[in-house]
Amino acid sequence: MPKRTTHTYSSEDALPDGPDSDLFVYYCKHCGSHVLITDTQLQKMPKRKTDKAYVLDKTKHLARLNTSEAERPFLIQGEGKLERQYRMNCVGCELFVCYRAEEELNLLLLYMSLMVALVQLLLKPIHRMLPVPPRISQLEGGLVQVAIEVEDRSHNELISGVNADDVRVTVAAPAARGEANNELLEFMGKVLGLKLSQMTLQRGWNNKSKLLVVEDLTARQVYEKLLEAAQP
Repeated sequence: MPKRTTHTYSSEDALPDGPDSDLFVYYCKHCGSHVLITDTQLQKMPKRKTDKAYVLDKTKHLARLNTSEAERPFLIQGEGKLERQYRMNCVGCELFVCYRAEEELNLLLLYMSLMVALVQLLLKPIHRMLPVPPRISQLEGGLVQVAIEVEDRSHNELISGVNADDVRVTVAAPAARGEANNELLEFMGKVLGLKLSQMTLQRGWNNKSKLLVVEDLTARQVYEKLLEAAQP
């Protein structure tokens, strides 16, 4: 299987202007993860003849994806020729939901049968419209737990991804050592605007999995701060 890279809330398009602009948020039917935000209904878009996928022109419409994309294209037999497709999967369950054809990279081909839509009015910043991922959970007593997947031995400390499964954070120290925990706590304190005394770190299901518990913030506030700090 080719290596996949996760693109979280990425887009080359600008947000529509005005408080009355409608946005259509599409979710995976299988796991409920957010997949796409766009400014049009997919049902109004033309369909491709070969596979009945809806065609969304990214030069004309907003297209903010939360998907993982294969680094290498798939070769598909089309009408008398081979077509290279860059396939994109739901980050929550890896369900294949859309693709880009190499010949027309500005066109996004989506399978509406695999997604459900929710219409919401535009609120800026846009991440306030998105559901809080299940791995950022509100606990009793006003605490919030964040499931973190550590990517160690990096040159920079950064939030490299926020998705339904975990929050990915890169650190310099090896994850199995205690200094990585200290580095992670200090970095997350800067991101969340918290003191070390307001956070505790627990081991998850392996050396690179951590459970961060924070005080004095809601799950929504934690989510928004993480998205603001996330690298595109």
